Amino acid sequence: MIPAAFDYVRPSTVDEAVAALVAGGEDAKVLGGGQSLMPVLRLRMGAPSVVVDCSRIDELKGISDAGDAIVIGAGVTHDDVEKDARVREHVALLAKVTATVADRQIRHRGTLGGALVHADPAGDQPGTALALGATFTIAGPGGRRTVPASEFFVDYFTTAVGPDEVLVKVSFPKHTGWGAHYEKFNRTAQAWAIVGAAATVRMDGGTIAEARVALTNMGPSPVRATAVEAALVGVSTLDGIAAAAAQAADGTRPTGDIHADPEYREHLARVLTRRAVVAAAGI
Repeated sequence: MIPAAFDYVRPSTVDEAVAALVAGGEDAKVLGGGQSLMPVLRLRMGAPSVVVDCSRIDELKGISDAGDAIVIGAGVTHDDVEKDARVREHVALLAKVTATVADRQIRHRGTLGGALVHADPAGDQPGTALALGATFTIAGPGGRRTVPASEFFVDYFTTAVGPDEVLVKVSFPKHTGWGAHYEKFNRTAQAWAIVGAAATVRMDGGTIAEARVALTNMGPSPVRATAVEAALVGVSTLDGIAAAAAQAADGTRPTGDIHADPEYREHLARVLTRRAVVAAAGI
């Protein structure tokens, strides 16, 4: 299907991008790698007044070590996130989750910031950002502001980024030395997750000292499995992990669709959480 007509601008700075969004009004859309926006345009699920192409803004492209955090520009591709040595060392969970996103072609074009702002409930990386306690820097007409991951994801395909704002960068606190693993259940290779479970744990002498667990596609926004995290502290056995993972679906709101009903998603959440934690802990 041919998209509806729209204007196109390609700013070279964040300020120029914000100005273009303000001028375009509520129907203006940001283009990053295009992996989320292009299907929407082709299917005419959206008809933007203007597309603001942010792919040439240098400020959005870097990855840096800020001492206690790894800072990733919103325009950094999935491929660059996955392969960056600093991400792999200090934020291993993000690297492992990113490696499962779609296929190689999409990972070379799609961007971390685009996936996070798109906020698809079945997307892999939003839950990881929530579990790791990421902080988002957003630029708008009133300047720049920071938003914690706990306040960033609002609802289905909705985040704290307003229609006249641009996500600039995401700061991930370091989890150096933590084990990490992501389990995703899908019907076919490269398909969206029916359910996913991301886990990262800090071990101390064979015992789990701290844990972070996030679930994909278990509600309108990513879910942090806090009950599981609390139950994992002090655990050193497979039985202990299984008992903690049994709480994975607590407080979630999974939907039913052609792929799975809510009860099956709850079952998957428990099974995948157990597998992810076992792999992350190396028990």
